[in-house]
Amino acid sequence: MKAFPRTLLSGAPFHSASCQTLHPHLAASLTALGAPSLVRAGSTRHGLSPGLYSTVKLRSAPTLARRFSTDKKPGAEEPPPFAFAFDIDGVLLHVEKPIPGASETLQYLHKHNIPFILLTNGGGKHETERVSDLSARLDVPLSTDNFVQSHTPFQELVHDGPEGEGLRDKNILVTGSNAAKSRDIAEAYGFRKVITPADILMAHPSIWPFEPLMKELYAATARPLPTPQPKVDAIFVFNDPRDWALDFQIIVDLLLSRGGVLGTYSPKNGCADLPNAGWQEDGQPRLYFSNQDLFWAAQYHFPRFGQGAFQGALRGIWREVTGGAGALRSTVIGKPHGLTYGYAERVLNAHRAKVLGTDPDRLGPLRRVYMVGDNPESDIRGANEYRSPVGTDWASVLVRTGVWSAERGRPKHEPRMVVDDVEAAVDWALKQEDWR
Repeated sequence: MKAFPRTLLSGAPFHSASCQTLHPHLAASLTALGAPSLVRAGSTRHGLSPGLYSTVKLRSAPTLARRFSTDKKPGAEEPPPFAFAFDIDGVLLHVEKPIPGASETLQYLHKHNIPFILLTNGGGKHETERVSDLSARLDVPLSTDNFVQSHTPFQELVHDGPEGEGLRDKNILVTGSNAAKSRDIAEAYGFRKVITPADILMAHPSIWPFEPLMKELYAATARPLPTPQPKVDAIFVFNDPRDWALDFQIIVDLLLSRGGVLGTYSPKNGCADLPNAGWQEDGQPRLYFSNQDLFWAAQYHFPRFGQGAFQGALRGIWREVTGGAGALRSTVIGKPHGLTYGYAERVLNAHRAKVLGTDPDRLGPLRRVYMVGDNPESDIRGANEYRSPVGTDWASVLVRTGVWSAERGRPKHEPRMVVDDVEAAVDWALKQEDWR
């Protein structure tokens, strides 16, 4: 895959505490399929003009299933000027099982060479492993060519780091739902000196003066530190951490350090005459988060906290540590950020050319990409706010099978269309495009 432009990860952070807003009111329950859908009145084909919501009843799942089971190819000689981007959890899968109609929908698009990409804030597995697993679960051929997950862009920092020098041979700290797995992914990306919280805890047990929550796992996965007090140049949160307390302690220790050296304390901390009151002004490691999702759809009937909750808690701790004098500087990627959507658009265009068997330069730009998601704060907001450099319109479609539900009121970021599920989303989009 192509790397992000340097301005995304290696330049100045484009997301900081000043623009972080958490919305606990988004907690939502799942609703039964078949409930009336909210549709934006005034929508027109191709133009997709905005308007107020009105209530309509979409076709039932069995009817849609028959729609996608047809062998009739859409009646158009030119390649489709549109494509799809799908979130995964809450759109295609629920607790690792396909949502009804998801497999048939992707199979239909694949059969008729209608390009699509999977764009997820999930992570925790290498792209090749995740794609193999998704292909088997959804029963449709997938590849890394049309797959982007939250930490995929971290690869660019191997060769193009914050100061113009890559991080391949520098010490980095990684954590996530399984820090040892995150290390494996980072090493597969090309990072050579990867440290986990377990490494630090096993080398310095007193750094956490409580009984570790995952003591046996830490002991089994820890590696010796490169030096007793290593200099850490970057911190990566690959996906939702599990042992928040230990991770918070180590991350804050490093952000307070002198030059990123573990076990040191910067004399610049709290100096009022320095920028940011001296906090993170002494060569401390850059802090990278792979997404800001506050909620995600899991097995429980209400959405569960995601990485955004971890970030919110860390920012609260940092505010207490600094007395509110210093903002927590960090870089957050993933949806809803426009640069992530720009990266996804480039990947999608390359995949489209491959699907159609032609040179990308011979294809005109896509007229429209339908972003189908379940989270108004990431999927819908990102599509609504993204402005394509080639004029491609990103049309947001919200499904009822994941984070959002109508019981909690209208979404803060309004989509072009609200439908029951992914099958209905694609059916609606095909009608907008007169694609039969």
